[in-house]
Order: sequence, then C-alpha cells, then structure tokens
Amino acid sequence: MERIGFIGLGIMGKPMAQNLVKAGYQLVVHDINRGAVEEVAAGGAAAAASSKEVAAQSDVVITMLPDSPDVEAVVFGPEGVAQGVRSGMLFVDMSTIAPATARKVYEALKQEGLESLDAPVSGGEVGAKEATLSIMVGGTEAAFQRAMPLFQVMGKNIVLTGGPGAGQVTKACNQIIVGLTIQAVAEALTLAKKAGVDPAKVRSALLGGFAQSRILELHGQRMIDHNFKPGFKIKLHRKDLAIALQTGREFAVPLMTTSQVAEMMNALIAAGNEELDHSALALVVEQLSGEK
Repeated sequence: MERIGFIGLGIMGKPMAQNLVKAGYQLVVHDINRGAVEEVAAGGAAAAASSKEVAAQSDVVITMLPDSPDVEAVVFGPEGVAQGVRSGMLFVDMSTIAPATARKVYEALKQEGLESLDAPVSGGEVGAKEATLSIMVGGTEAAFQRAMPLFQVMGKNIVLTGGPGAGQVTKACNQIIVGLTIQAVAEALTLAKKAGVDPAKVRSALLGGFAQSRILELHGQRMIDHNFKPGFKIKLHRKDLAIALQTGREFAVPLMTTSQVAEMMNALIAAGNEELDHSALALVVEQLSGEK
C-alpha cells in the first residue's frame, strides 16, 4: 500500500481520514486543529507538524480544505506541500475550490514531476462517515486509476469527468442543484404550513411522487424539526455558489436562480447564522412569510 498524507481534518476530512486508517493504509495527518489530529492519530495515524512534513513522508497527499486560498496556502506557502514533494508523487485535492485554482495547482505541481487530481465530494458528513461519498474527479486517466483504491475506501459513486479542473466544474454544478432544491423544499413546506396543512404529511406524500429526492427526505425532515445542526455549513455552501457564479461569468452562462439562492444565503449569514446547516434556508423563507 502507498503511504498516504492527509491534510484537513474538519467535518468531512476527519471521517474520510479515519476510513483510510481503518482500511489499513499508513497515514500521516496534519491540521491546525490539534484535537482533530490527536483523534485520528489515536486510531493509528501518525501526526505531522506541517504540510511539508506530510509530503515528505507520503506517496500520495490528499487535502480536504475550506476554500481556494486555503489550498494555495497549504500547497505553495512556507512549509507547504510543494516544499516536501518529489517526482512521482500524486496530489489529490478533495476540497471544493475554483476550477481555475485547481488548474493552477495542477500546472505548478506538474513542473515538479507530480500528477494532480481535483476530486471534490458530495454527500455531507453522513456520506463521509459511511464512506458513501460521490467523488467527481478531474485529471488524467492514469492518475485517476492510481487513486481509485483510495476513492473506493471513501466513496461509492466515483466518476472521472474530464481533465484538470473538471471535477471542480462538476462540483459547482452539484452545488447549484443542491442549493436550488433545498430552496424549493423550504418554500414548499413553508407554503404548506402557512396554508394550514401539516408539512410532515405533505413531505410524506411528496416522497412517493415525482418530487421525491434525498433533499426532501433528509433536509425536509430537518426543516420540520427545525434541526439545523451543521452537516454542511451555510457559509461553505454560499462559498460554493460564489464559485459557480464566478465560473458562469467565465463561460457567459446566466445562472439567475443560483444568484437568488446565493442572496438568500447571504441573508442567513447577515443574521448571524453562517454556522447552521444549509437546510436553514427555511428560516429565511419562514421569516419572509411571517411564519414562526
């Protein structure tokens, strides 16, 4: 088995790293949160003091970070991954970042003799824990096949969608559909409640028809229960929609409804709810409807 480095042990990264350890991989991990590092290390991973140290001890380096600037800092910054790499290594970024950043990282590491993949995921904390993530990958076929055993430990639906940056474009498309569907469910259930119809029964009825979806099933229940403990934080989804809108501008694609949902997320964040789950979009719809 190849030696694996894993950088970024947040809500998603920690269970993903733990699944690799359970699968028998030799793992070295790093994160600014020492508690998370110690938790993964307790399961059998080694702890590193820097991203450079992770790279120096690994054949494959995986990153799972919040945003494009974080990936650039971890790769190119002082004590970064690029300072510890050697030719023949594989770099896999599983963060959700701008396609342009993914291509920049690919080209820079290519000069050092490294293959790179952008491989963002969908499935939330539950998918990360249960190793059922959908993994959308951009890069070469050879690098994809090399990483496939690792992907199979962390996910189920794994697709190479194109060359460098294609995985991030695919994730932007995913986040558009997820965000707009959450908004649709929030509006539908608020309408039901305001009209005096039990939203739980409405959800149950709709789950048997053409409106059925995982979002209606899971987030619909969250909205009914007003349980907005984060599986995926609203501030991160807003960031993802910003990436989608930026990409839309790059290719002259009008994303009108996406921009409206992004503004709803801005309203949530302005009200101090950035740490809530993205299903909390229901709160904005309820407030605008005068529904408590």
